Parts: sequence; structure tokens; C-alpha cells
Amino acid sequence: MKVIALTAIALALAGCENMSERQRDTARGAGAGAAAGAVLGAVTGDSNRAAKGAVIGGAIGAIAGNIWSKRMEDKRRAMEQTTAGTGIDVARTEDNQLKVNVPSDFSFDVNRSNIKPEMRPVLDTFAQGLDPKMRVRIIGHTDSTGNDAINNPLSLDRAESVRDYLAARGVAASRIEIDGRGSHQPVASNATDEGRARNRRVEILLREPEAAA
Repeated sequence: MKVIALTAIALALAGCENMSERQRDTARGAGAGAAAGAVLGAVTGDSNRAAKGAVIGGAIGAIAGNIWSKRMEDKRRAMEQTTAGTGIDVARTEDNQLKVNVPSDFSFDVNRSNIKPEMRPVLDTFAQGLDPKMRVRIIGHTDSTGNDAINNPLSLDRAESVRDYLAARGVAASRIEIDGRGSHQPVASNATDEGRARNRRVEILLREPEAAA
């Protein structure tokens, strides 16, 4: 029984070095599922049933591990190509969302919510080819200049500007959530111009329904 479980895990992890991120998740899910299925089958003391449990568990685990879909991977690669060398960060989050972090160099001037021309190609790429089931969340941020009475509505205005731009390019507004965090979630020190510029940003997150938290 232990041999079946260990073998399943070893096979799932074999070759991970040459796999894509999505393939690695599928393989790891299959290994974990196979091990769990084998253990559950062993409870009955039936070796045949244990083997079947490993196979079924592996299939279920592969599906569960492959939460990061090809659509999401394709969108991540497209965004990385568009933003290469710009300082815009494109990443997959731990809960399988695509996160695009756009700092002030490409997003907003101080005390403004107007989208800069430099940001438009990024948003155009983001809007292209989105599956109708995907959901978008936009979070606006400010630096610490000013007080909450100014920063909180300003950060929301920035999120609204991005939402309106995406909606004008075919993304249904009903699929877009917006939020403004003011200056309460800095990613750098507000003591320097550079730090304030990093904090004056917008975060755009894309998720599929099954990946929603």
C-alpha cells in the first residue's frame, strides 16, 4: 500500500523541472490525489480496491490541481509581453488570480484619477479576449499626501477610471468590482518620492469563478 502511494507521488513530481507552472500544478494534484485515494482504499484491506482508489484519486487530484487554466496562463504571458521593461508587475497570486500592479509612472499623477496614455496599451491587452465568466477586481491606492478625506475618494475614482476604460473596450461593467484603499496599504515608504510613486498605483486582478475566494 505504501508503495502505491509513494510511487504515485514520485510519478507526479517526476519531470517537474521541465514542466510549465500549470503542468506542475496538475502533476502535484494528481500525486496528492493518488496518494489519498490509495490510503482510503487501504482501509478496506482490499489491494485491488486500493489500486483503484489511487487511480481515481489521481484523476480527481489532477483536476483540482489544475485550477490555473490555459486561459489564465495565456493572459499572463500576454500581459508580461506588453509590460516588459515598464516596471509594471504581472504575477499569479497564491489563490490563482492574475494580478497586474501598475505604479504611478504608468497610472496616475499626484491628486489625479485620469488614466495616463502610457497605461492604455496595458489595459487594451488586459481587455482583449477575456472569457465571459472571468471576473475583474480593480483596487485604487494613493500615497500619504493629504488626508483620508482626500485620499479615500481619490483611490476609488482611480479604480472607477480603470473600470470605465475597460468597459469601453467590451468588458461588461457587471463583471468588474472596484475598491479604493486610500493610503492604507502602502507597498513602500511614503518618506521618499520614489516610495510615494510606488504607493500611488492601481491593482487589477483577474479570476475565474472557481478561483474566487
